Amino acid sequence: MDRVRDLVAAGGVSVVLAQDRDRFAREPAYHYLLRREFEEHGTKIRALNDRGDDSPEGDLTDGILDQLAKYERAKMAERSRRGKLRKVREGKVIAGRMAHHGAARYGFAFNDARDALVVDEEKMEIVRRIFRMVGVEGQPIFAAKRMLDAAGIPTATGKPKWSASMIRDIISNDVYRPHSFEEVRSLVSPEVAARLDSQQNYGLWKWGIHRHVRSQVSEIGPDGTRVYRKRHKRIARPEEEWVYVPVPDSGVPREWVDAAREAIKDNRKTSSAGRRFWELSGGILRCGECGWTMYTQSILSSSGKRFFYYGCKAKYRNGADFCQATRTHRAADLEALVWGEVRAYLEEPERLRADLDRKIELERCGARGEPEREIKLWAEKLAEADAKRVRFQHAYAEGIIGLDDLKARLAELDDSRATAERELAALEGRLEHIRSLEEDRDAVLSDLEAIAPKVLDCLDPEERHRFYKMLRLKVRLWPDRSLEITGAFPEPLRVGAEVCTLGGSRL
Repeated sequence: MDRVRDLVAAGGVSVVLAQDRDRFAREPAYHYLLRREFEEHGTKIRALNDRGDDSPEGDLTDGILDQLAKYERAKMAERSRRGKLRKVREGKVIAGRMAHHGAARYGFAFNDARDALVVDEEKMEIVRRIFRMVGVEGQPIFAAKRMLDAAGIPTATGKPKWSASMIRDIISNDVYRPHSFEEVRSLVSPEVAARLDSQQNYGLWKWGIHRHVRSQVSEIGPDGTRVYRKRHKRIARPEEEWVYVPVPDSGVPREWVDAAREAIKDNRKTSSAGRRFWELSGGILRCGECGWTMYTQSILSSSGKRFFYYGCKAKYRNGADFCQATRTHRAADLEALVWGEVRAYLEEPERLRADLDRKIELERCGARGEPEREIKLWAEKLAEADAKRVRFQHAYAEGIIGLDDLKARLAELDDSRATAERELAALEGRLEHIRSLEEDRDAVLSDLEAIAPKVLDCLDPEERHRFYKMLRLKVRLWPDRSLEITGAFPEPLRVGAEVCTLGGSRL
């Protein structure tokens, strides 16, 4: 469809034909937006099951077909989910979920029916070698990576190079950890347990750990054209909803697996520089003067000690006249100062909940009344504009109005339609923003309920960064080295220049 849209945008396409309307989209709203986009380039959408005219009766029939397509999509998703759940509860694996380009979990292969795993001894020997290196010999993950790359061993998907995350995934996955029959029996149904050998060990393949939400949103791009964007969100499910499937024993000793996991439990994801994780990266820290994202920098001193800094990169791209904030700031001190301010909020979940609720309510108030009702009204305006266009065209065909009058009226309708589409996009974006705020509020409060206040001091930089993202944190660092922290808080948190020192300088 993206290829078709590019062809239409290039011009010269009079009609796009499909066998059925649901081949364009199974969501009526997407079908409507696609039709509007194509009409801007003089292109029509036609399907063999269309009524074939623009009469009210034809619009009604097409609308019914669109709603039936949407219903069928929902039923297909529901049937697929139920079928997979039944299959997993029967002790069978789902090949489509875990297979990458037809491959099973590394060290395993699918049986002929592709509903169970069998050990691939040649690859499983590589898995055992990884666990021995990390768990028994005490070597780091990167040593295992270098060994695999040097030996020319391809990954499960056929890539020539391994990554640390691939090896970490193998070490942490329970398909390789042996479980006794008694352990497995308590996690599966009696019917599945009855098929197992009580004298054997089994690995555990898990299903339903996460819920995946995929959607498509439309936005008005910088050039005024409509842009379609796909979005994927992964939400963790409660452990009691997980379903376990026993798989053959990998042959890796349990003590090797446990030792390897113990060895990497304190590992931290590194930054692109390979030296540290920058807590305030990803657009969180910005220059107060020019608004640009602060860049990260590391410097190796003559004594061999490495120092890490944040700084404004605008001066390097636009010249010193664009931004006067030329100083750099020690990363560790700045990150500690921001965390100290945010931590006070995290220690008081009820206060944070009240502030988050107030923030969401402020966003709702900024949506100008009732967004859902306004969306409906603007959609009705679009439908009314389409109906008027048809009536004007009929009036011109019957000689009631002249060509100049028709052009003037159609131009007015085009302006009205453009306004309505912009308002619809803005309202939908605002509602999506509010829904996202509510999801992040629930996530951060749920995380805080699961940890004790004293554990906050033990959070690593990645976990702090995750809290910052859920709180929509924005930190502006001004030339006088004062801070302004905004996000979930109804009022900005301000840290004046007299509060603290940063790397030996007054903040």
